[in-house]
Amino acid sequence: MAAKKKFGQGGIVFSTDPDFRLDADEPENEETLAPKDQLLYVSLDRKQRGGKTVTMVEGFVGAGSDLLELGKLLKNKCGVGGNVKEGVVLIQGDHKQKIASILQDAGYKIKLKG
Repeated sequence: MAAKKKFGQGGIVFSTDPDFRLDADEPENEETLAPKDQLLYVSLDRKQRGGKTVTMVEGFVGAGSDLLELGKLLKNKCGVGGNVKEGVVLIQGDHKQKIASILQDAGYKIKLKG
């Protein structure tokens, strides 16, 4: 199969509007809130993962690099793999209580879902 071309404009190829500006040209510099000001949701999920459980951390407000650092911290403390996708930290396995205690020790407000 032929590879599909990916456009950096979110799928927009042409516009007939003479005043059209693509907002993607401006970089997003979202400021990271302090841990005491953030509310993070910790939950378990098995949907579309072949029956394997992952622990999800949602609700982080801030720069992508800070979210990657948080994901790295959680992966190291739990001793497992994981990923950061679309603003959600995914940690392999059922580590809901352990992650909640790690985040509380780091100063975050936590809510357990599910």
